[in-house]
Amino acid sequence: MLSRRRFIGASLAAGGTLATGAALSPLIGARALAEADTAATSSPFSFFTQPMPMPQVIAPSSTTGGIDTYNVSIKKAIKEIVPGVLTEVFSFNNAFPGLIRATTGRPVVINQYNKLDMPVAIHLHGGHVAPEHDGDPMDTIAPAGVRQYHYPNDQPHAPLWFHDHAHHMESEHVYRGLSAFYLLTDPTEQALPLPSGVYDVPIMLREADIDPSGKLVYTMDDFMGRDTILANGKAWPYFQVAARKYRFRLLNSTNLRFFTLKTSDGSPVIQIGSDGGLLEKPFTTDTVALSPGERADVVIDFSRYRVGTGIVLENTEGPGPAERTGKVLRFDVVKTTDDPSSVPATLRTLPPLPAVTGRRTVVMSMDEDSRPNPQGYMDGKVYDHRRIDNTVPWGGSEIWTVTNANLGIPHNFHIHLVQFRILTRNGNPPGPAEAGLKDTIRVMPGETVTFQANFDSFRGKYLYHCHMLDHAAMGMMAQMEIV
Repeated sequence: MLSRRRFIGASLAAGGTLATGAALSPLIGARALAEADTAATSSPFSFFTQPMPMPQVIAPSSTTGGIDTYNVSIKKAIKEIVPGVLTEVFSFNNAFPGLIRATTGRPVVINQYNKLDMPVAIHLHGGHVAPEHDGDPMDTIAPAGVRQYHYPNDQPHAPLWFHDHAHHMESEHVYRGLSAFYLLTDPTEQALPLPSGVYDVPIMLREADIDPSGKLVYTMDDFMGRDTILANGKAWPYFQVAARKYRFRLLNSTNLRFFTLKTSDGSPVIQIGSDGGLLEKPFTTDTVALSPGERADVVIDFSRYRVGTGIVLENTEGPGPAERTGKVLRFDVVKTTDDPSSVPATLRTLPPLPAVTGRRTVVMSMDEDSRPNPQGYMDGKVYDHRRIDNTVPWGGSEIWTVTNANLGIPHNFHIHLVQFRILTRNGNPPGPAEAGLKDTIRVMPGETVTFQANFDSFRGKYLYHCHMLDHAAMGMMAQMEIV
């Protein structure tokens, strides 16, 4: 199998550029539906033959005292990812994926029972939580152990998610299924006439290497081998829709794969939100880009299509064979219905950024010289939980400048505890997709991104790292302490 370093080296030697995600491995453009169904003759699996399920809602065991309490078992489960084949995965309460719904101002307590034979640490990605409940990679739940996590939900609405973060194991555990939605809502979001109920659909995207027997094959940093695309736990499913507007909450839960998504006919979508909730204003686009850990909230209007039409959600970003990684799922328009929903011209108002109290720089890099055991670095250092890499004064508002020093390897950057505002990307203002609140950002080779964040909630130790989780497991992670 072509290794990551060999692939990058060959691309550079051939005079290619790796400056953008799409350049990693250009895929073919839009294809007719018939082509999409028949092009992948080499695949052992079928395309668009199984329905995409909704995420399994995890119900609280108690709602007394104004607190929602959950009992969640972290355990193995058997799922039919590809038609007719059973696959062992890791799960929360047997869900693949699961979903918890929460409300701003109403705390959640989750008792996580570890029924695996290895430690885990559960992190609420994008959540404002105290350090002891953040899922520190060294503060793990032992096999047969239980840990109680407290989430105050004292932040605005946002499409959060939770996943394993046990160091050196987070990569494989998330790959095998330990990630779930945590959708936080508030009155601002609830007051809008956006598509709701069955027309509000969370979609978790994954990548996998599945052998013919159905086994999930895990190899560290195998960015070429994971070429089976999953939507809500199914490989290349279809999803039946009515000829009306739908809201789709997209989450890239992959370890390594970047997505640039589009409809097969090139029709527009309306993006209304990102990592930290709704944008201030919606915008119309023909592509949605997501690096690992990023979220996008979009509305697609299927009323433009006749009943019987199929529209493929395509991925135009490599690497991998286009006939496999270029397809995600198919929307099948099966009926007409009334549609009282709409997308307002203004969705929310974000508060102005406060005065800047400090500035920091972070340089991300990893070995790209084909050595046998490459490592990842933050500011030239491999993660060490005993070391504090940055001390941040509590109550301040800082500008961080993050640079990817690699020549051919992409990264992305996630910081715990805070949502931030992007100021510049390579010296230019951010595009509309990055104009809202973020907690994860794509940083391609040679790129520099600046953002401003407020450190005014909790004190304590928190992580920042590459959210390409294989890279984090290889050491591209650092620790800050807010004092």
